[in-house]
Amino acid sequence: MTPDVPHLTTALNGPLLKLEQHLLEKQTQVETWLREQWLKTPAPFYASVDLRNAGFKLAPVDTNLFPAGFNNLNASFMPLCIHAAQAAVERVCPTAKRILIVAENHTRNMFYLESLENLRSIFQKGGIDARIGSLRDD
Repeated sequence: MTPDVPHLTTALNGPLLKLEQHLLEKQTQVETWLREQWLKTPAPFYASVDLRNAGFKLAPVDTNLFPAGFNNLNASFMPLCIHAAQAAVERVCPTAKRILIVAENHTRNMFYLESLENLRSIFQKGGIDARIGSLRDD
């Protein structure tokens, strides 16, 4: 049985902006286009992109090679997270049994280590021996 697809929640309420309404109306076409693009050029194994919603356009503003936020994942979607991690590892290296998560050297985000531990746990629950490491000397 496949878990339900997650739906994003927000504390914001009120009428949808024109851009938001348009994206919702075209959700199937957007998802199809993204899937086609990822088949042509797969997304990086480990990265995140920050998006800015200006109300009339949506644009990428930053790409992170050391993403965080895994501590913010909804626990009820953990089976989907584990499946996504398994699929990503299998795509890059089907025989992988272990993975090293290299932590960012400098961060002001106090929840970063919690995020890394959650990511490590996702891999571990997916059957991959995962550890957290650093490039620092100390």
